[in-house]
This record gives sequence, structure tokens and C-alpha cells, in this order.
Amino acid sequence: MVRIPLTLFTSDRTADPDSASGGTCRTAGGSSRAHVTCRYKCGDACSQQPGNVSDNEYFGDIVRQMVSRRSLLKGTAGVAVAVGATSALAACGSSDKPQATSYTPEVTGTGNGSRGMNFTPVQPNTADAVVIPDGYEQQIVIRWGDPVLPGAPEFDAANQTPEAQEMQFGFNNDFAGLIPVDGTADRFYLVCNQEYTTEEFMFTAYKVGEPTEAQARTSMAAHGITVIEVKTEPGSGKLTPVVGKRNRRIHASSEFRLTGPAAGSEFVKTSADPDGTTILGTIANCSGGITPWGTMLSGEENFNSYFTGVSKVTDATAAERLKRYSFDDEADNHKWGSYESRFDLSKDPNEANRFGYIVEVNPHDPTSTPIKHSALGRTKHESANIHVTDDGTVVAYTGDDERFEYIYKFVSSRKIKRGNSKSALAHNMGILEYGTLYVATLTGDSPEKFDGSGALPADGKFSGTGEWKPLLTVSEDGKAESKVAGMSAAEVAVFTRMAADAVGATKMDRPEDIEPHPKTGKVYCALTNNSKRGTEGKAAADEANPRNENKNGQIIEFTDDHAGTTFSWELLLVCGDPAEADTYYGGFDKTKVSPISCPDNVAFDPHGNLWISTDGNALKSNDGLFAVTLEGPNRGETKQFLTVPAGAETCGPIITEDRVIVCVQHPGEVDGFNADKRASSWPDGNGALPRPAVVAVWKKDGKIGV
Repeated sequence: MVRIPLTLFTSDRTADPDSASGGTCRTAGGSSRAHVTCRYKCGDACSQQPGNVSDNEYFGDIVRQMVSRRSLLKGTAGVAVAVGATSALAACGSSDKPQATSYTPEVTGTGNGSRGMNFTPVQPNTADAVVIPDGYEQQIVIRWGDPVLPGAPEFDAANQTPEAQEMQFGFNNDFAGLIPVDGTADRFYLVCNQEYTTEEFMFTAYKVGEPTEAQARTSMAAHGITVIEVKTEPGSGKLTPVVGKRNRRIHASSEFRLTGPAAGSEFVKTSADPDGTTILGTIANCSGGITPWGTMLSGEENFNSYFTGVSKVTDATAAERLKRYSFDDEADNHKWGSYESRFDLSKDPNEANRFGYIVEVNPHDPTSTPIKHSALGRTKHESANIHVTDDGTVVAYTGDDERFEYIYKFVSSRKIKRGNSKSALAHNMGILEYGTLYVATLTGDSPEKFDGSGALPADGKFSGTGEWKPLLTVSEDGKAESKVAGMSAAEVAVFTRMAADAVGATKMDRPEDIEPHPKTGKVYCALTNNSKRGTEGKAAADEANPRNENKNGQIIEFTDDHAGTTFSWELLLVCGDPAEADTYYGGFDKTKVSPISCPDNVAFDPHGNLWISTDGNALKSNDGLFAVTLEGPNRGETKQFLTVPAGAETCGPIITEDRVIVCVQHPGEVDGFNADKRASSWPDGNGALPRPAVVAVWKKDGKIGV
């Protein structure tokens, strides 16, 4: 690979180092997410106390011993590069252009590796580009503002309207999936989430906290989900969007049908929907999944940051429930409530309870009404992904992405119907309405106490067992039964966090994407980070979350009795600088890995390798996409495949024989910059407004990684 100078930004500012539901700016030893991203994406949750204040037991030592913050990135042969204390990246709130220092790191590893991973790793860098290995090509598939529906105008940054945006690709794409178009070998539906908007980076001359009505409604239209047909080309990984009748834009004002125990309950009825079954819009759509029956699942995540009037909710019980989901007046940076009363909780507090579900979209019928599944519970869902057992039982795994939240699964009582007939699809789209919802409790194998240092247990691995605790069951006749004392089934479905608190679920370090392996059935979950772990009054380290003030995250591997209630688990990776003692790469030689930090999304390639995208890399380089060997003597081998531009996050990876697809979210979102003062011009260059986009990468002369 060509050596690329690595530019680091100097600063003397510091901040809380979490990202996502707790993310901040680039600081020494902390997440690289900008403060402005946190404000718009998760309502600046890092400045608030975690919503989970339950006194659940957690395995391991209860000692709240705070360990010193990890030192800056140390040097090691071919893996990491020594960086001085003045090399922290651009800090929160800085209005000055970052000052740069440069160095050229050595190439990490070689092109030889496990099957599917035969590429030369990309070096850490801060380039304003998508950097890929030698021998590969890349293409912008679609970007914010590109036409999706027939008649949509071309993007015009200076003249954005809600009407145009409803027909164009939305902002900040997160999840991506490819679903075959029936009867055509070269066509797919590309399905993408549009997670959130950062108005300061969308509109020039934007007044923070004072959007015009046109700006607010354009932002509403830029949320949601896009379905667009794409055409493949023989001998290439290129994908060409087709603007036509198969396409669809779903946004914050689209109609949804609510199913499950929450539907029709007193908790979701509003003045606009007295029946409590029809919901307008989906927002904060983070990751997702593709079902075996050919639909898309999307997780509604940081929905709490779209509402005003929280402090004016006078009912004490309602206010307590809002607090458990981290609702706060200061979290509202979008100000939609100024123009649409349903986003003002002082006028209709139940509107808050109509978001936070797993959404299902049928891309094969652009006129179909998408569904919100309350039987899977209401949390800050990162995603939902499906495993089908040998007898056809369907199991959906989900994570709740906030500090100290939980891991869930739903076991359907319906068996899958094979085939792509209309009757099979109709049956399968009801699968997630009937069955039992569970939450995970974990226990460690090691007898020693965990002091939060991340030291490897004496048996040489972090491992243990666990149990799934039932929360509710929905029978085939639609009747729902609560498994939690003192809560009705509707309460469990709507206030799922409180139900999980009651049964003693294990507090985890931000459970994000969780996916079952398509061949082995093992389940992998990204635990992104948690700087509050082990701090005063917060849960201490345990074997599954072994580091206090955890800035780099870990990957946990479950061997689950999918339809049953028990499992075993093991940490595959404890992420961070391989030169540090508190990191673990599956037992693989740490001098031969690419450093990885803040894992977010997971995916699998056809060879069985795990691929991980990152969000908030705390190791002073841009976020990226990594491949990890799961089996055999190279278990834990980690190689970086690409990096995304400055200020961006890597999302939604898809890995096939022919191409790798990633979503590049919030490029150029750097503190002190905006649409008028730009830190990036990716992907169009020449000083253009940065635009989130979907990127395809393929090997010039063969299959990916072979």
C-alpha cells in the first residue's frame, strides 16, 4: 500500500471521552467523535448521567476502583506509532483551523492472511478521503441529496426544500443492505437508514437553535429510510442507482402501523391517534438487518433527542419513565417542536412512547405500510438481526445502545415459511409479533476479582455463561402475558428498560450491533465503549466489561442455545492499542494486528470472517473497517481494510465476493466548523459541502480479499 502521511491535530482541550450515547471530541485517550455530532445525534448524552440508575447486581467484584487513564498511543513494531502528549486531535468547540503535525507510520502486516483477508492493511491516517488497499477501486454509489424518486430535482445546497428532500437520498446514512429484486439477476434493492441530521452542516447561514420552518421540515424529510434499486455490472463491483417506480423514501412524517402489546394501549394513544395504532414517522434509525424473508429491519435509537417540553410533563410516573430513557429539554437540538406540536411533550407526552421500536419495511411493495414491532420491546435499538434454527424457529437479537444498557433476544413462536410467495411473505412478516422477549444476564468463569485494569484472567481468556430472563410472551391469539411482577404486558413492551431492570439484567458497555454468524450460529455483539464504567457510583468492571473508564470497547461472542434460555460467552477482542496490556486480540500475536478502537457495526464475509466498522476511534486516526479471523490458529488476527474521511464514522458494512459497501456518515463534522466553514469537501471535492454517502469498493482483478 502507498504510504500516506498521518496528520494529527494539536489541541489542549479535554472532554468526557465517550461517543454515541455519550460521545465527545477528539482528545488524548478519548473518543474522536466531535461534540457537535453528539449534540445532534444523541442529545449530548455524554454530559448527562446514564439513564440506568438501577442497583442491578453485576458479576465480578463490586469494588469501584478507578484506574488511571490509559497513556497515549505507544510504539510497537509495525503496529502503533509513538505520539507526543501534544498530539491530541481537534477538541470540542475550537473555532480555529486545527494545526497539523505529520509522520509516516510503517506498513502494518502484509498481504498474506486468512482466506478472505488477503490484502495489505491500510495504515491509520487522517486523510479527507476513503483510503483503500492497493489493487482495489472505489465508487460513490449514492450521496445525500441524490434523486431517488422519479421527478426528484438534483441536489442544490443553496435551495433545499422539504418537497425536494422527500424525493432525494436522506442525510447521514447508517445501515445498508442489499435485497435481490425478484426475477432479475443484476438488480438489488439498496436499503439505507438515514439516522439523524446535523443542521449546522446542512444549511449555510444556519442559526443554531433557531431553524426556519423550511429548514426544520427539510430535516424531518432527511430522516428515515431509503429504498433504491441498483444495477450491477459484470466483472465490476460498481452499483448504479436506478431512479424508478420501485424506489421509496420513508421519513419522519410517513405512516407506520404499530403491532404487539403496545398497540392500542393507554401509553401510545395521542390526540392525533386515539386508537394508538397509527404512528407518523421513524427517526434516529441506526443500524438494522435483512430478514431471511427479504425485508429490512431498522432500529430506532436516540429518539429522545427530538422532543421539547420534557420538564413540563407534570405526571410523576410519566416523568420518571422519560428520565429512564434519557429525555431532557437540553437534548433537543433539532427544534421540530417549534413547528409540529407532536414533538412538544408538554402537549402530548405519549408521543415519546411511539418511538424506540424495531421497524420492518417490505421493499418489494413500495405502497406497503411499514411496521413497528412492540413485541421486541422499546429501547434505543441499534439493530435487529435474525437467526433461524434447524426446525425453522426465528430468533431476533437486539442491543440497547447506551451506557450500562442490556442485550435482548426475541424467540418467535412461529416457524418461518420458505419461498418468496406472497403468502409466505405475509406469514413471515408476522413472525416478530408472536413469541417471547428475553434479556441477558452474564456470569464470569474466573474466580479472581476484576480491578478494572483489563488484565487477562489466569485461564487466558475472558469467558463465562449466561441466562436469558423472560420479559413478556405474546401468544398466537394476540394475548400478551407479562413475565415481570408489577408490570402489565403493555408496560413491558413500552418501558422495556424498566422491566429489564426489574429482572436483574447485566449492565453492558453500550451494546450496539449484534449479529448471528450465518454458518456457525455464534452471535457477535459490538460493545463500543463506556467511560463511566467503574467511576464513582457506577457499575465496576466485570469479566465481560473488564476495564474501568473503557474508551476502546470490546467484541463479545455468544454460543447460544438460540431457542432456549442459556448460553456461554467469550470476549473475542478487547480493543485498543495492541501495545497496551489491557488489550486482547483473541490470543493472536498483538504485534501483527491493526489497532482497532470503538467497534460499532459487525458483518460477515463469505469465508466466515467477522468485519467490524468503528465509530469514535480513540487511537488518533480516522474510523475504519476491519476484518477479523474467527477460527483456527489465526483467531483474533485483525486487519484494517479501509478508513473513512476526517470527522466521519464508518457504518453499515456489506461484504460479498464482489464488493465491500460502507456508509460514510457525517464527513467533516469537526468542532468549530459548519456548512459555511468546511473541514471537509468529501466526496465532491473543490470546497463543496461534505455529503454523507454510500461507497462501494472492489478488487480490480479478483474476489474481495482472496
